[in-house]
Amino acid sequence: MEMLDKINSPEDVKKLSLDEMKLLAQDIRKGIIKRVNDIGGHLGPDLGIVEATIALHYVFNSPKDKFIFDVSHQCYPHKMITGRKDGFINKNYEINGYFNPIESEHDNFVIGHTSTSISLACGLAKARDLLKQNHNVIALIGDGSLSGGEAYEGLNNAAELKSNFIVIVNDNEMSIAENHGGLYRNLEELRKTKGNTKNNFFKTLGFDYIYLEEGNDIEALIETFKKIKDIQKPIVVHIHTIKGKGYQPAEENKELYHWSLAGFLDKKEQTNEKNETYLSITTDFLLDKKSKNEPVVVITAGTPGALGFYPEFREKMGENYTDVGICEEHAVAYASALAKGGAKPVLALSSSFIQRTYDQLSQDLALNKSPATILVYWGAISSMDSTHLGIFDIPLISNIPNIVYLAPTNKEEYLAMLNWSYNQNEHPVVIRVPFLPLKSYDIEDKTDYSKLNKYKMINQGEKVAILGLGNFIELGRNVQNKLKEQLNINATLIKPYYITGIDEDMLNGLKQNHSLIITLEDGVLDGGFGEKISRFYSASNMKVKNYGAKKEFTDRVPLDKLYEMFNLTENQILQDTKEILELELV
Repeated sequence: MEMLDKINSPEDVKKLSLDEMKLLAQDIRKGIIKRVNDIGGHLGPDLGIVEATIALHYVFNSPKDKFIFDVSHQCYPHKMITGRKDGFINKNYEINGYFNPIESEHDNFVIGHTSTSISLACGLAKARDLLKQNHNVIALIGDGSLSGGEAYEGLNNAAELKSNFIVIVNDNEMSIAENHGGLYRNLEELRKTKGNTKNNFFKTLGFDYIYLEEGNDIEALIETFKKIKDIQKPIVVHIHTIKGKGYQPAEENKELYHWSLAGFLDKKEQTNEKNETYLSITTDFLLDKKSKNEPVVVITAGTPGALGFYPEFREKMGENYTDVGICEEHAVAYASALAKGGAKPVLALSSSFIQRTYDQLSQDLALNKSPATILVYWGAISSMDSTHLGIFDIPLISNIPNIVYLAPTNKEEYLAMLNWSYNQNEHPVVIRVPFLPLKSYDIEDKTDYSKLNKYKMINQGEKVAILGLGNFIELGRNVQNKLKEQLNINATLIKPYYITGIDEDMLNGLKQNHSLIITLEDGVLDGGFGEKISRFYSASNMKVKNYGAKKEFTDRVPLDKLYEMFNLTENQILQDTKEILELELV
């Protein structure tokens, strides 16, 4: 990577000739492919934005000029130019996969969720104007992110600015999967007419507009950016790029290579053998409902592949499948109305992204008691980036009235809960899909989940009762065994099932021969399940010890270390129990 070796800051890019910049683009692509193959990451979006990033840094003056890259899916070239190339060349050199100001003055925000760049840029522009400063503010947003409501809100607000404001729309004809929605018909029309159609969404909002067909041509990009540098009004620069450019498999299969696991270059041919997962049994369940001509509607919000809804499944579901785009708020309201209209909606979202939906969960869904089903994936303490933590869904959802939030622990429970939720007509139901390898006992779960807030006692013991919620039932079982082995305590083990409710009869019964309750939850403690149990026992002599995650943003911390930080190892729980009960090890 001879040319990349010379680049340590944007100032070095400004010294390059056009031919040298083209060589730099090749080196940057090699770096992107190496990093993703080494540790995994976003591939297609970054490969497609290389030339535009080089041109941006050649024409503008970061960090004085402010760049805000939406969702950070397109930030790798920017990172390589701004002093972080070692994170792409050296496997052991750690950098964040997203924008992060702690790393570099060239990153203005921590960004990991979508459709935020225009709103953030709008605020920076307003602050600049109030402080009588003079610099460019540039929001770079992919076409897929334009489907998110905040993008519309930002555009609507920014159009009123009477000062410098630049939006670069990176149009690679894709979201994470294919694009959906009326806006994309207009983008297609703009591409076909080279930006000359009278039907121009951006102009109707009041933006000036420039279209560039060759969005991977450095010379054309530089010429275009020079024209709009220091412009004193809002403008959209619409560039047409190739997602995955420079790596043929990514160009040919844009959805598959949007994000790739480590080792994708050496990936062997897939075998026909498929193991059951919670993803696969979900799609089997939904396809079965479709085959029976039931009014099932599967809803995703722009990330179908990550949740197991691959193109073949989507094709089979046909009109019974809706991808609303990256619009979780709309998805919840849409599901609520589908249920009210007599359909059977099943909305699938990840824990991190359901954070956007609080108002719709409360107002559109729960207040109306719409019997929709929502599946929450990836809800767990994990080593994910701070932008994609799955620990906040329990307090977010479980404290909204009328919602039933369920926590299955195995295949049979999950399918029974899903089937009950699908067929009932009284409650909005949310199911926290286990974030573990599928566990099956091949015994049908005949629990009547319409009898709300009834827990299941797995082992009836004494002195100590362990409530292992969802993913943490096995941790509870292991703690139970250790208590027996080392403290000679036959602890009670309970599956709570209902995150939203209290089994008062069972909890009152525990008062007779228990002095300590342990709650285990795979999420943040504040506002979570354990606090409900503590509150229930607050006027009694019962001691309650809650275990879960602390209220903090962790960033790519190894899972084992997190468990130690949160006192979630079996030995730590055992020691805590010993100290609380003032017992000696035997």
